[in-house]
Amino acid sequence: MKYDGYRILVAVGGGEARAYTRSGLDWSDRFPSILSEARKLKVRSALIDGEAVVTDTEGRSSFQALQNALKGAPASIDYFAFDLLQLDGEDLTRLPLLERKEKLETILPAGNPIFRYSDHIQGRGEELLNRFCDAGLEGVISKLADSDYVGARDGSWLKIKCIKRQEFVLVGWTPSDKDRAFRSLILGVHDSGKLRYAGKVGTGFDTAEMARLMKTMAPLEQKAATVDAPRAEVRGAHWLRPKLVAEIAFTEMTNEGTLRHPSYLGLREDKKPGAVVLETEHRTATLTSPATSTIVISNRGRVIYPESNITKGQLADHYAELAEVMLPWVGNRPISLVRCPQGRAKKCFFQKHDAGSFGDKVHHVGITEKDGHEEPYLYLDDADGLMTCVQMGTIELHGWGARIEDVEKADRLVFDLDPDEGLDFEAVRAAAFQFRDILKSLGLTTFPMLTGGKGVHVIAPLTPKAEWPEVKDFASRLAQAVAQSDPAHFTAVLSKARRKGRIFVDYLRNQRGATAIMPYSARTRPGAPVAAPITWAEMKTIDAPSHFHVGDAPELKKRAASKALAGWGRADQSLPHL
Repeated sequence: MKYDGYRILVAVGGGEARAYTRSGLDWSDRFPSILSEARKLKVRSALIDGEAVVTDTEGRSSFQALQNALKGAPASIDYFAFDLLQLDGEDLTRLPLLERKEKLETILPAGNPIFRYSDHIQGRGEELLNRFCDAGLEGVISKLADSDYVGARDGSWLKIKCIKRQEFVLVGWTPSDKDRAFRSLILGVHDSGKLRYAGKVGTGFDTAEMARLMKTMAPLEQKAATVDAPRAEVRGAHWLRPKLVAEIAFTEMTNEGTLRHPSYLGLREDKKPGAVVLETEHRTATLTSPATSTIVISNRGRVIYPESNITKGQLADHYAELAEVMLPWVGNRPISLVRCPQGRAKKCFFQKHDAGSFGDKVHHVGITEKDGHEEPYLYLDDADGLMTCVQMGTIELHGWGARIEDVEKADRLVFDLDPDEGLDFEAVRAAAFQFRDILKSLGLTTFPMLTGGKGVHVIAPLTPKAEWPEVKDFASRLAQAVAQSDPAHFTAVLSKARRKGRIFVDYLRNQRGATAIMPYSARTRPGAPVAAPITWAEMKTIDAPSHFHVGDAPELKKRAASKALAGWGRADQSLPHL
């Protein structure tokens, strides 16, 4: 069953329980009754995926009812658990879905009215959808029974709705000539990376909700029009900075791109405006594995790495093999591509925007630049998107330190330890352990990654709470403190002249718009090296930051599923104060 609520991850451990949104916001204070039941689970630790909902006597979930409950009756909110990612320290994400659900069912108390198991039916999908729609339910989620868990949206599951509904950005409101607070809300949606007019909605809110909306919208009002819209439709409009997201139900979208018969369902505080893109309906014959791509790679025999005779086809095979383990890192975050259509020895260029040449498999998220205008940044969420980039001549994939759900809050710290040309890898190795210990003393768990270049990344995952100025300030002060305390070995200054015989602590990866090489990405260097996660134990003996190469994909995939790398790059921690 497709639930009409908030997607929530419940983390249990050490007698405590926390609740997080899909974008990493800590909403534990909103679901006290759910977390009270979670603390009673007979487990040492667990990470559970599910939906917080309010149901009526017929078992129908309602987003509006959930909104009302969050304002004053949180005890009426239930939790339907549908997946188990971790149990008692064991990473379950590589197990088939049905095995994960079996384990989930065993840890949930039978008959609990608040913390419930979300059951499933195998097969008979069309019949089930028709029955659900006739009963007034929202729809069906169809999942591949043997799929593992991938954080990004992929081809292993589909969302089939009984009625059309999605999130839209609130860009303004029109005044009412009656006693209502406003006549309608003006809607916008990101389409091809730009925010455009999507129509108006004038139903679905009561007097109390209208009053709450007016109070919320008042500080966001601006004089300039937020989107281009027909004058007759937005006469007298009060425009808003695009900061609010609402869920809207509608019957269809017109050829002009506006909604027919829209109805307001509620504000979506768990979704950021930049992540609100136009959803398109399409038919599919079958579900596919997350690692499966339908993209045809042309010119497979073209040599991309002339010194080692590696072809475009071999590079494509590398990414196809590793798509499943790479997508959790590269998916759903703004990316920049290093494209070398004629090979790494020819002209290469860096690309972060797109005017549509990548087709519909590579998506756009609108991000506001320093001067206030919005640009369409690239992101992908499945193997087709990844392989489209490869087909377009991409060798390297670099990602922001934030996901598209909230590009203003970092989900990791990256310290790039970049040695001077004269230094050997032993100096880098020692520096990596030094940074591990420093960050550990500050309460941060870290993970090493070979860059495939000259250095190593020391990565500290973050729950996305801190915004970029705070993150950059922390990284800058830490790098400068290390350089000042050990100037013989470190510098925090970018200048090549200041780097002589030292390691440059590149903290600049930790600022808005900066990117870092993604795990499992190939590099444009001779020999086709690959950026690869490793353990701290391996860091003691690994021979070089270019240890792995294109051609090692089977080994890299096997390593990603190993116990040694289980949980690599994941930790529930916040930015400390220096």
